[in-house]
Amino acid sequence: MDNMSYFKLFTLSELKESKSDKTMYFVLSFSVYVLIIVLNVLLIVTIMLEKTLHEPMYIFVCNQCINGLFGTTGFYPKFLSNVIHDSHVITYTECFLQIFMIYTYVQCDCTTLTVMAYDRYVAICRPLDYHSIMTNSTLVKLLIFSWLFPSFSTLAVLLLTYRLSLCGSHIDKLYCDNWSIVRLSCEPTIINNIYGLVMISIYMCFVVVIICSYIKLVVAFIKSTESKKKFMHTCLPHLVTMINFACALFFDTLNNRFQSQDIPRSVRNFLALEFLIIPPIFNPFVYGLKLTELRKRILRMFIKVKVGDPHYSLNMAK
Repeated sequence: MDNMSYFKLFTLSELKESKSDKTMYFVLSFSVYVLIIVLNVLLIVTIMLEKTLHEPMYIFVCNQCINGLFGTTGFYPKFLSNVIHDSHVITYTECFLQIFMIYTYVQCDCTTLTVMAYDRYVAICRPLDYHSIMTNSTLVKLLIFSWLFPSFSTLAVLLLTYRLSLCGSHIDKLYCDNWSIVRLSCEPTIINNIYGLVMISIYMCFVVVIICSYIKLVVAFIKSTESKKKFMHTCLPHLVTMINFACALFFDTLNNRFQSQDIPRSVRNFLALEFLIIPPIFNPFVYGLKLTELRKRILRMFIKVKVGDPHYSLNMAK
């Protein structure tokens, strides 16, 4: 059966609030999206323009900000359009494109956090070998991996879902979700489930890599005063970001697996959208505050003369 001939459109969960409440949702969502763009673009531009920040750690931060913009662009424009037009319909093509962008964003965040953990492990536990290990070639390979693996794994998910014959067209979320479409299938989804378990296992391996890296970093933190300084200045933001990301996925998983009608719709909507709201705002905010060199460069963009910066004073003297 060709499901394309039966379902050209999907219906999403609609906001059942009053018109004034929907206007408030639009204003809040638009404000959040603008804030996400401003914060992430600010960090991206700062890192790109400042040659002193062209180091692996900051490049990975830049990559995470780009990924945040990519993922949120998959959701907010369509959601805002639906709210303003009082519509809850999405085309088949738009739905699959939205799934690709959101799923790639989530997985790319995980792979980026993994390579960032590896980078911090080498920097703190093997400082003498850092520049010989984290070469430009290695950096490029890690960046390519952080994007290609999530992209191809998501494409595989979509191909497996595309082949299914569907017996419904309603998705009980504010955005398209692969699991919701699979549940609409008229046929067995054993292959989809097996592939899903395989991918979960792979990403659990990435989590193990992150945990092992931080175990070694904590050991180095205890043993050395210099390592303590490096850990607090460069690893703490990454660790906070990782915990935030894990919490966001945990809430989304709870919402997917244990959808209860006893929970208010507004709470369920927040649980489903938490990973598209908090991390894209939280990450650039934390990095901008905690990474000293990055914070200095951001402040320099707004303050012409910064007291106590010998490099800046030397440049002015020249």
